Amino acid sequence: MKLSKHVPNGITLLNALAGSLSIVYAFEQSYPVAAALIALAAVFDFLDGFAARLFKAYSPLGKELDSLADIISFGLAPAMIVFNYYRDLTPGLLNENTMKILAFSAFIIPLFSALRLAKFNIDERQSHGFIGLPTPANALFWAYGVVSIQEYNLQASSLVLPVLVLLFSWLLVSPIPMFSLKFSRFSIKGNRLRYFFLAGCFLLVLLIGWQAISLCVLWYILLSLFIKADKHLQ
Repeated sequence: MKLSKHVPNGITLLNALAGSLSIVYAFEQSYPVAAALIALAAVFDFLDGFAARLFKAYSPLGKELDSLADIISFGLAPAMIVFNYYRDLTPGLLNENTMKILAFSAFIIPLFSALRLAKFNIDERQSHGFIGLPTPANALFWAYGVVSIQEYNLQASSLVLPVLVLLFSWLLVSPIPMFSLKFSRFSIKGNRLRYFFLAGCFLLVLLIGWQAISLCVLWYILLSLFIKADKHLQ
């Protein structure tokens, strides 16, 4: 087999490596670094598919490897960020023991991420778009959400985070159609929605900084809810 055929799988392994390192930094409470590594994993996740198309290196092994890497980088890694951050929250209305128990709600994230990835692998409707929130978007929301809370000294309620975990976990497996950011060509025609989304993200990052990535995920969800996204699934 040509060496080029191994390039996509090599990039997928870099995705898994970035996710694994993110978990290490989450335990060290270096949340900006952990978030950046998840973002890097998302870049690798995009590039492995691009490389597979470029080198025509599609394989059942690559498909399975991609899902295994994603569950590390976009399931377990964000869960570890949320788990470690939650354990350091001030109890507030809740006692310390209750807080310790609620911290484990973070592990709902990898459970539903695994379910979402398994559904994606057997759903032929998701070749040009998504049904439910993609795991990289969910991971980026949590990673940069925690960074934003720390950066701006926001008051994160000990009850709000578990509720958000449940809400976003549902979004992962929800029947809501969501558009893909994959460009088959770069002309405006057929890509207006993608360029509109990217322009909004650029503006948010310009005004707020990289912490705005979590807001970009909310922007993505809102756009998907208010457009006829089902046309991207046909």
